[in-house]
Amino acid sequence: MTNVFVEAKDLLTRNLRTSGIYIAFVAIIVLFTILTNGTLLAPENVTNLVLQNAHILIMALGMIMVIVAGHIDLSVGSVLAFASAVSAVAVIKMGMPWWVGILAAIITGIIVGVWQGFWVAVVGIPAFIVTLAGMLMFRGLTWLVLENVSLSPFPMEYRQSASGFIDGIFGQITVGQGQGLLAEPQTIDVFTMLIGVLAVIGFVAIQFRDRRARVEYHQQVESMPLFIIKLVAVAAVVLAFAFALAYNRGFPIVLVILGVLVLVYQVVTNRTVFGRRVYAVGGNLAAARLSGVNVVKMNFWIFVNMGFLTGIAAAVFSARSNGAQPGMGNMFELDVIAACFIGGASTTGGVGRVTGALVGGLVMAVMSNGMSLMGWPQSAQQIVKGLVLLLAVAFDIYNKRRAGVAR
Repeated sequence: MTNVFVEAKDLLTRNLRTSGIYIAFVAIIVLFTILTNGTLLAPENVTNLVLQNAHILIMALGMIMVIVAGHIDLSVGSVLAFASAVSAVAVIKMGMPWWVGILAAIITGIIVGVWQGFWVAVVGIPAFIVTLAGMLMFRGLTWLVLENVSLSPFPMEYRQSASGFIDGIFGQITVGQGQGLLAEPQTIDVFTMLIGVLAVIGFVAIQFRDRRARVEYHQQVESMPLFIIKLVAVAAVVLAFAFALAYNRGFPIVLVILGVLVLVYQVVTNRTVFGRRVYAVGGNLAAARLSGVNVVKMNFWIFVNMGFLTGIAAAVFSARSNGAQPGMGNMFELDVIAACFIGGASTTGGVGRVTGALVGGLVMAVMSNGMSLMGWPQSAQQIVKGLVLLLAVAFDIYNKRRAGVAR
């Protein structure tokens, strides 16, 4: 057992950039669970965390690729508002079917991505300037499209597309009778628990396959006891999360959307030529060009992809908020960027992972939710978020210096 602890310590030290965010995430959950007397992990609150932060996590999937490539996008909040406004006008004002509104939001995001990708990739204007201009332009277009008034409500089908739940497909299991004479029996949704079990099985299978591949190529792997401990810990977290959802309202539809996107972008960034070239462009631009990478094309599609995901996030957010307002999406770009940097992305590009961005987004979500449950004012919450972002970037700089000294 002592050897396992020593190995775990060495592994955490070697992979401090990757492991640090997971340790911090667990510590933050434990801290706010204690401070809120367990309310943070109550089934209702866990479901709300998913619904309230799905749009940030979706945009973080695109932002991590932008940052890895050495750019930044300051316009995503305004683009989300603009795409939501176009969707609201199409469905609420013009009476089009609900699915047309969703397509309108996504297509609007793609068009914006093409626009910004052209100025960054083809013209060569720094992304900071292009997206700063976009932040102003698309906020103004939002006001113009909405005629400076809010539009609501969306049809039920539109709202359900992102804020609905999948439950009762395989029935429910009664786990308690509740409290009081008129209280309904407490049940858990079988379908949601099944999804959790399948997720654990898939994760375990992938981990064993990757471990076997590393062994075959004579790469270093952790000992089997430590490997098993890691699998058990992850399985426990996933099953606890699934139980919280199943105990409340079932499996959120938005989690299906987010789960599919995470799987797709995990494959894109880790197992495709496009993904490897994104890291190459951000890690060493000159070497990427000498290797034959079409940098103009890469940068263009990175911003098109960011617009695409922002359009999806716009549909999700407008469905949950049941309308479009001129001021919606304000400061969202800071939450998305902070999620990526807290999740381990490097300020100089070339470093960052999809899973890290997701955990970074969840860190921000848990902190905001925990502080709200404790009754902290918005001013204090903003101060804490700013300090956490500053510490995350300082940690990145520390890691680089430590690596330089080690070499």
